[in-house]
Amino acid sequence: MNVKDIEIPYEKDRGRRYRFFEVLPGATSWSILILPFVLSTFVPKVVIFFIIAYLLLWFVKSIGMDVRAIQGYKKMELYKKLNWTDMIDDLEAGKIHHSQKMYPDWHKRNIDRLAIAPAPVKPSDLIHAIIIATYKESREVLEPTIQAVLESKYDMSKVILVLAFEERGGPDTEVRANQLVAEYKDKFMGALAVKHPDNMPGEVRGKGGNITFAGRELEKYLKARAIDPIRVVVTTLDSDNRPHPWYLASVSYTYCICPEPQYISFQPIPIFTNNIWDAPAPMRVVATGNSFWMTLMMLRPHILRNFSAHAQSMQTLIDTDYWSVRTIVEDGHQFWRTYFRYEGKHEVYPIFLPIFQDAVFAGGYWKTLKAQFIQMRRWAWGASDIAYVADKGFFTPNTISRFDVWAKWLRLMEGHVSWATSALLIAFGALIPALFNPKDLSSNLLPITASRIETIALAGIFVTLYFSLKILPPKPARYKRRRTFFMIIQWVYLPVTTIVYSGASALYSQTRLMFGKYLDKFDVTEKAVRTEDNKTIL
Repeated sequence: MNVKDIEIPYEKDRGRRYRFFEVLPGATSWSILILPFVLSTFVPKVVIFFIIAYLLLWFVKSIGMDVRAIQGYKKMELYKKLNWTDMIDDLEAGKIHHSQKMYPDWHKRNIDRLAIAPAPVKPSDLIHAIIIATYKESREVLEPTIQAVLESKYDMSKVILVLAFEERGGPDTEVRANQLVAEYKDKFMGALAVKHPDNMPGEVRGKGGNITFAGRELEKYLKARAIDPIRVVVTTLDSDNRPHPWYLASVSYTYCICPEPQYISFQPIPIFTNNIWDAPAPMRVVATGNSFWMTLMMLRPHILRNFSAHAQSMQTLIDTDYWSVRTIVEDGHQFWRTYFRYEGKHEVYPIFLPIFQDAVFAGGYWKTLKAQFIQMRRWAWGASDIAYVADKGFFTPNTISRFDVWAKWLRLMEGHVSWATSALLIAFGALIPALFNPKDLSSNLLPITASRIETIALAGIFVTLYFSLKILPPKPARYKRRRTFFMIIQWVYLPVTTIVYSGASALYSQTRLMFGKYLDKFDVTEKAVRTEDNKTIL
């Protein structure tokens, strides 16, 4: 498809068919939630069977998720221990310089394959561009992100820094961005501070417009220096994203073994632990749950999508006209833009190294609780892609395999419907039949049966607890030992956070989408910082 064909239609251009698919996820989720009430009235035996089968299904799925999360964690730890600089040198030389025992078997296989079919970009020719998006974040949030990039085990003379800031952030934001670029530009190959003008025509207020404007400025920078865009891999970071020291090297290695890197997105693991000790307990549970989910998803590349910090070739960004400026979920949507632009020839490769991010912490307790819901409803707005994928995949001329489009669309649909319904069904589904049939024995036994299944399934919380403790950064000196104890007992919040911040946020977004009440601006999550003297800076 050409660039114009991959754009999300404006609201005024969405016909009945497009609106049908926008209504579909919310209508499906609400139907599933209402169905037990209807069946309990007319055929209680059927709903009992349905609830037990559903609980058993999620019991099996939870075991699989626990296993994959641990596997993902172990793989992340392996990637942290590898010497990616030496492995990159091997790629450059076309042979292994050190004992093969020091490296995974796949490293030698990559060397052997490249000897037969060289990749188009050698490590020595590769350039990284880092686009950091900022709105009103303080220097205390932004500067550690730049410093984390500088602490990478990589040659900074091959890294371009782009600080993308919003005009609507005000004059303080512009001053801060220009100061940081002036202070750090000599440590990089180049550095740009790019101001995204406010009220650009055809744009929603969101990150997509900001980083797209910055990407176009980066394209001009590269053209002025005659740098081939296929040699440049671009990583987008939020203001609080701190890449692991080996991240750039790992992406370089992976990029340089790809025969056609323009068709690949590179996805690291978002780990929400920067300020985990400072965040309120419910937010710590949500943040750890998100880290857990992102880690296990890395082992499911067939459904892995761009999320938050991700990387693509500069050539890919040019071919897709950068990120969408018409949606607030530009990260996940970029997968679909690339997928349709290249007629289905697009994959996401996992990078098993973390990009450390903030848990939600907006200063005050209640303010933080609200900010968490706003963030989750924004993520859940990815349900808007269901209509987009149906429109481009089924009704726009393309050469993509019908099977592949259907498989991806069904997975997308199932994921969002499960997001909205699973927590509520698991928590309350078994209670419904007895409400309508108080004298029916099987209806009254269902909560007991469900409770036993859920009790066994709760054993998986020990896996989550293990994971949460393993990814926990060192405790700041300002906190006493009892804070560690609270990190363990905080999991009593899990049922509440799952229902409120998972199920309810997804249901909220899907319901708004049903009625055409579009989220037309990116609600930036406030990022507060707690200093060592226990002061909070917004």
